[in-house]
Amino acid sequence: MERPEPPAEISSSSLQLAAGVVLPASAYAFAFSRSSGPGGQNVNKLATKAQLRVPLAELQSRIGDAALRRLIALAGPSRVTMAGELVITSEESRSQHRNRDACVERLCELVLRALHPPRPRRATKPSKGSKRRRLDAKKHRGDVKRSRGASHDD
Repeated sequence: MERPEPPAEISSSSLQLAAGVVLPASAYAFAFSRSSGPGGQNVNKLATKAQLRVPLAELQSRIGDAALRRLIALAGPSRVTMAGELVITSEESRSQHRNRDACVERLCELVLRALHPPRPRRATKPSKGSKRRRLDAKKHRGDVKRSRGASHDD
């Protein structure tokens, strides 16, 4: 069975992942296979599941070391291979084109989230009022529980 070739516009163009982050066509590869799940004859005959593979070295040269570490953490261990590739798959649609677009969209989202470092957490102390309210609530709860017990009024 022949595999359908990816359309020319994807194979000959670069991907704009974020502002200032462009991935050339030689830096990524699409693979297509048969999808699972419902879809009738589409599932049995057509290769609609899209898989996008991007070498991490290509991304590192474009987004930097810190952002690459965040990207790997965001992607999780199931999307990063031992060969150093980021693998994104999509099989939601019955259309190969839509699944390919979904893969690109997910990659763009991951890169955008990785480019923005998380805000540092600043330690805060509870206010005097919040401490007092917490202790009053604990005292009230204790009083309620104490009042449930048997009365010792002999």
